[in-house]
Amino acid sequence: MTRLSVEMLAADTVEPITSAGHAQLGIAVLAGIAVIVLLITQFKLHAFLSLTLGSLALGAIAGAPLDKVITSFTTGLGSTVAGVGVLIALGAILGKMLADSGGADQIVDTILARAGGRSMPWAMVLIASVIGLPLFFEVGVVLLIPVVLMVAKRGNYSLMRIGIPALAGLSVMHGLVPPHPGPLVAIDAVDANLGVTLALGVLVAIPTVIIAGPVFSRYAARWVDVPAPERMIPQRASEDLDRRPGFGATLATILLPVALMLSKALVDIVIDDPENTVQRVFDVVGSPLIALLASVLVGIFTLLRPAGFGKRRISPLVEKSLAPIAGILLIVGAGGGFKQTLIDTGVGQMVLDISEDWSIPALLLAWLIAVAIRLATGSATVATVSAAGLVAPLAADMSTTHAALLVLAIGAGSLFFSHVNDAGFWMVKEYFGLSVGQTIKTWSVMETIISVVAGGVVLLLSLII
Repeated sequence: MTRLSVEMLAADTVEPITSAGHAQLGIAVLAGIAVIVLLITQFKLHAFLSLTLGSLALGAIAGAPLDKVITSFTTGLGSTVAGVGVLIALGAILGKMLADSGGADQIVDTILARAGGRSMPWAMVLIASVIGLPLFFEVGVVLLIPVVLMVAKRGNYSLMRIGIPALAGLSVMHGLVPPHPGPLVAIDAVDANLGVTLALGVLVAIPTVIIAGPVFSRYAARWVDVPAPERMIPQRASEDLDRRPGFGATLATILLPVALMLSKALVDIVIDDPENTVQRVFDVVGSPLIALLASVLVGIFTLLRPAGFGKRRISPLVEKSLAPIAGILLIVGAGGGFKQTLIDTGVGQMVLDISEDWSIPALLLAWLIAVAIRLATGSATVATVSAAGLVAPLAADMSTTHAALLVLAIGAGSLFFSHVNDAGFWMVKEYFGLSVGQTIKTWSVMETIISVVAGGVVLLLSLII
């Protein structure tokens, strides 16, 4: 059990910091979320500051002493960063190594050399899904868009026929599969098993990415028929083919943390004895920290050395990879602070009490809450961490698999209908040279398909397992 999970359970067993009733708490939640939404959308304030002020507003309206609200917020921020901060940093380092060494280009070129014609959209979704495992969505977009544009131009393909599958692969990985920040925070919040969540996340991702990617791209290409914009075709990350790492070594490095974490989950299921030596070894080796750390260390020899990186170039690379994630860490941490404020004011218990009188399934409730916050704030990460804090008490009596499905339901809801308040919306618009209307017809609809299909698959799995 992670430190964050232990602190969450401890928080659930103590008295709330306010004696407000359900009505006042409900108003406080709506007001807190409204403050966050207005600050992000209308005043263009950074999400970190918006979440901080929203947490203070929530506590004040709930009638809690401000000193206790501050303590709750800082405790949640600290425990969240402690739980997932190192993992986010390691993921960023691995992604930078993959990009700068030319390993990502190697995977792209190898797969594209064996694909063509009707199989090209399927090749693009495969590339994006594999590369999207260790990369943040924004990094994946920057890395893959040049490939998408060049493939569309050189092969005379519809830009949407190639681009939508790539975007779908990246988005699905970002929302559903750890070690991405959103799923990691949700796993900590509801005390879910990371290995089981990873396995189920991949299972949910497969049909989701097929429908939202290659299948939907057929219709997107009819609705929006635009050429690849010449001005947006930059130079490749690596042009020196002789200095790139090999395809097999690159793929093995990317999949190493996934294999280690899945192995731990499998051993836990098969042996199911915490005192067993084999299980204890896999508990260490398959922990997210060790799995990602192992991949980074292996990457030094499989990615950087073949690309000609000497000892002196490794440290600057790590420094450059960490700088861009400062904002992500602060947003995730502030989201954890907001979550802890929700819990300590008794909002989580209020949701649990109210949901007992509703006929709506817990997984559907989690999805709907995440959808609402996503539409309001535009941030999948903010939607994930906020929704996880609200529905965390619902996981108390859930099985291991259903707790994992709760995480995936939140992740699916957090991807619903990206529009003008989402940075990803504008990235896609500018890179593809689209109008706002064209971006809504393609990117926004694709995100909605991902959310609905993934949510539906999660609900279906909850009836089976």
